[in-house]
Amino acid sequence: MAVPEALQRTPLFAAASSAGGRMVPFAGWQMAVQFAGLLQEHQAVRERCGLFDISHMGVLRLSGPGAKDALQGLVPTDLFRIGPGEASYTVLLNEQGGIHDDLIVYDRGWDDTAQAHELLLVINAACAEADTSWISSQLEPAGISVHDHKGDGVLLALQGPEAQAQLEALSGTDLSGLPRFGHRDLTLPGIGGAFVARTGYTGEDGFELLLARGAGLALWQLLLERGVEPCGLGARDTLRLEAAMHLYGQDMNEATTPLEAGLGWLVHLEMPKPFIGREALERQTASGVQRRLVGLKLQGRAIPRHGYPVLGAGAEPGSTPIGRVTSGGWSPCLQTGIALAIVESSSCALGTELAVEIRGKTEPAQVVRRPFYRR
Repeated sequence: MAVPEALQRTPLFAAASSAGGRMVPFAGWQMAVQFAGLLQEHQAVRERCGLFDISHMGVLRLSGPGAKDALQGLVPTDLFRIGPGEASYTVLLNEQGGIHDDLIVYDRGWDDTAQAHELLLVINAACAEADTSWISSQLEPAGISVHDHKGDGVLLALQGPEAQAQLEALSGTDLSGLPRFGHRDLTLPGIGGAFVARTGYTGEDGFELLLARGAGLALWQLLLERGVEPCGLGARDTLRLEAAMHLYGQDMNEATTPLEAGLGWLVHLEMPKPFIGREALERQTASGVQRRLVGLKLQGRAIPRHGYPVLGAGAEPGSTPIGRVTSGGWSPCLQTGIALAIVESSSCALGTELAVEIRGKTEPAQVVRRPFYRR
């Protein structure tokens, strides 16, 4: 009988446990799924401020004179639209145009000492090992170094309408000029230095911070003492679903192209540069997409879940599905069931009446605009 592989723990495991975190396995890690409770944590982020340990995610540093040019060959998004201090959400593709992973690319600019351009990549925990190996195999032959930039450090997400005020109070720095997807180095007196980006996965304003282990532990504790709500993976999922943010492995995967996944805005075919998967996306653009990701809003108290069949309006339970729910759940803000689903293109128009089959019954649903929630 195979022995299960030991789960990894972030540097904040003990601190999160002490704060009441209920630990569960996630992507090879032991992570807190909730603290005081999912609904309380969700509401805290929407109304005030919440703090997430996201140290399970991978952070890579690319360095070399042509680092951006080299990475450009792996993604469909024009990386030259961003400059130092800016970032871009994008995807890694296979030759068929399927999504290998989604990631954020941070342009750190030119390092005079190293005589190299430096980029940081934040990648998903479940894909971190495979991504690192694949990116290294593609870029290192071109003279680009690929290194783990996180080590035993801490990655935190401070999210919510009060996030800026909290971080300004601790740093003594005005952050109002840091735009969405902007990033910078920040000194936190009594704690240490941090890499800070105005990014997040909740649909709220907020920041993600990379710190050394000791500094991360100190910042976690200090923010909790200041009344910031510790939040787990459960609230992170309901928040991102309301914001219609994709989850890799559910809303997109190796068999889903960005055009099918509602991420066509990431594909810049007007860019005169080759990238892996370009020919497949050009063919799909010319021939038309046969299925698309849509947002669904259900009636009543029905709760859709990943994998549930999506049917045409009036169809009987057990009928041939026109699609499947990729992510679904109850929206605490909207007080209704919501879902992301990939369905046939003929059923994608806003206002289209559909149904989700839930435990042998059909529940009415309507195609609605994404995101479901917007501040």
